[in-house]
Amino acid sequence: MKAEHDVVETLGGLRVHTHYYSSPAPQGTVILVNGSLATTAAFAQTVRYLQPHFNVVLFDEPYAGQSKQYNSNRRPITKEQEASILLELIERYRADHLMSFSWGGASALLALAQRPARIRKAVVLAFSPLINSAMRDYLERGIDLLVNCERRELGELLNSTIGEHLPSLVKRFNFRHIVSLDEHEYHQMAFHVSQVLTQDTRCYLRGSADIDTPILFINGDLDRYTSPEDARHFNRYIRHCRFATVRGAGHFLDMESREAWAQTRDAVLGYLAPSLDTGAEPAERISSIGGARVVPLPV
Repeated sequence: MKAEHDVVETLGGLRVHTHYYSSPAPQGTVILVNGSLATTAAFAQTVRYLQPHFNVVLFDEPYAGQSKQYNSNRRPITKEQEASILLELIERYRADHLMSFSWGGASALLALAQRPARIRKAVVLAFSPLINSAMRDYLERGIDLLVNCERRELGELLNSTIGEHLPSLVKRFNFRHIVSLDEHEYHQMAFHVSQVLTQDTRCYLRGSADIDTPILFINGDLDRYTSPEDARHFNRYIRHCRFATVRGAGHFLDMESREAWAQTRDAVLGYLAPSLDTGAEPAERISSIGGARVVPLPV
C-alpha cells in the first residue's frame, strides 16, 4: 500500500504535503483531517480499513509534518484558513467523503458549513461542541506549556490526560513526537487553545445549522474530554446526524486496542458504504454496529 505524494499550493501561497492512496475497488474518495499537533502518520490504522474500499487523501497542515518545510510559519493559521485549505483539497482530489479526528473536527465543521457540493457524507471522530470541565482543565494546563515550549511536560500531560487509555508503546511514540516539534508548532496550538478558552463553550455550534451534509459522530465511552453525551448536543443544530459510541475506548479510539479498532472500522464503513460486505449492518438501519452503539435521531 504505497501513497502518491504531492505538494499543493493553497490560499495563494500556503503549501501542503499530501498523500494519496488509490483503492483497488473505490466506493469513493475520503479526505482525512488530522487532530492538533498530529501528522498524517496518526491515520495509519485508519488507512488500513479505508483503503481497500476508498481512495484516501491525507495531508499535513502548512505548519506541521512534511508541509512545514515549504512554509515560512511566521504567523499562526486560523481555523477558518484551515477550512479553506480543506475545501480546496476537496475540489482538487474530488473527495466525496470527509473524516476528521479530534481538533480536526473544528476546521472540518467550518468547511462543511460552506456546503461543499461534492461531500456526500462525513464522519467526525472524538469531537464535541462543548468544552467540559475535563477538557478545560487540560487546555488550561497545556497553554502555558505550549507558550513556553515545555516539551517534556507537554508530552507527559498529553499521555496522562487524553492519551490515558493508549497502550504504552503508543504513549512512547506520542511522547517522542511531541518533544520533537518545532517552536512554531507549539505556538500554533497555543493560538487555537487561547481562542477556545476565551470564547463561549458552545463556540463549535456556531454555524452548524448551515451544515446539510449527513454526519456520523463517533466517541469512546471512556473519553472524559469529548464524551458521547457532549457530542450529542450537535443534534440540536445539525439536521442529519447520527452517533456511535465505541465501547472500552477513550479519546484515541482505534489506536487504543484491536477491539476499539474493529468497532471504529465497522461503524465507519457501515455508515459510509452500507452496501459493503464488511460484516457490519448499515448504520442507518440498526442500533448496534460491531459493538459500537449508534443512536439514530429524527431528521
